[in-house]
Amino acid sequence: MSIKIIPFKPTHAPIFKELNHKWIEQYFSVEPMDIYLLENCKEHIIDKGGYIFFAKKEDTITGCFALLPVNNTTFELGKMAVSSEFQGLKIGQKMLSFAIEFAKEKALETLILYSSTKLDNALHIYKKFGFKEVPIEKHVEYARSDIKMQLTL
Repeated sequence: MSIKIIPFKPTHAPIFKELNHKWIEQYFSVEPMDIYLLENCKEHIIDKGGYIFFAKKEDTITGCFALLPVNNTTFELGKMAVSSEFQGLKIGQKMLSFAIEFAKEKALETLILYSSTKLDNALHIYKKFGFKEVPIEKHVEYARSDIKMQLTL
């Protein structure tokens, strides 16, 4: 199966929103910060120096993720989702590998992410790619976030 990682185009915005809404609603509930980022992802991610990418199989978008700037050398990996009908095909791993290589090309020093200990599969993959658990701040943007991980590049 050939999966290509492609950059954001404004026509992809509804797909980014839909993929994220679906996975969040499956495990949690959509929060105000989700709505803020997903309703206007170009304005709130791309225009602020971030990136959005999509996994594409033939003509179908199968997954997405975002890289959001924290500072000049650290970005947050977020809004990673794989369409339910394409789960189990290592698309998440392909996106994660791409994100790490992209970050290295941009001379970033660190990738961070926030997740939930309910998401065993995701945490396993993050650890497989070298992310380590680090102390999480007391007040995080999402109620579902109970673990913070970091990868030094």
